[in-house]
Amino acid sequence: MPKVRQYALSLKQPWACLLVHGLKTIEVRRWPTARLGRILIHAARLADERREAWQHVPEGLLDCANLRGGFLGAAQLIGCRPYRNPEAFAADKAAHLNEDSWFEPAGLYGFLFEKPEVLPFQSYPGWVRFFPVTSAPVVRKAKKPS
Repeated sequence: MPKVRQYALSLKQPWACLLVHGLKTIEVRRWPTARLGRILIHAARLADERREAWQHVPEGLLDCANLRGGFLGAAQLIGCRPYRNPEAFAADKAAHLNEDSWFEPAGLYGFLFEKPEVLPFQSYPGWVRFFPVTSAPVVRKAKKPS
């Protein structure tokens, strides 16, 4: 039976942790995507060192936010929103948690996520853009009987 190919996206911490716990629902990138569906969320080996990023982490999530180099969870990628001006970027601040001053005049893109799920951490090498996961690093949780 062929392996189902999954895709993952690597985020610096604490952003990966905040996304899988539903405290962040938009991931900001310099490039757009047409990819949709369930995406594994990977914590990069290097963290975002800006104190403004870490101010969003509740004390109860510090352990999660300090995990590096592996999968933390997954979420449904449902769309990609362009940010062509600072006003549009600032309007979504509550969802992406980025400082208004981080807007780039060339434009940015917001990857819209919903239905986040935390999965057991599993070490796995990451990549800058979406990357295929050829082995099965995580198993979906079994659904509860109705």
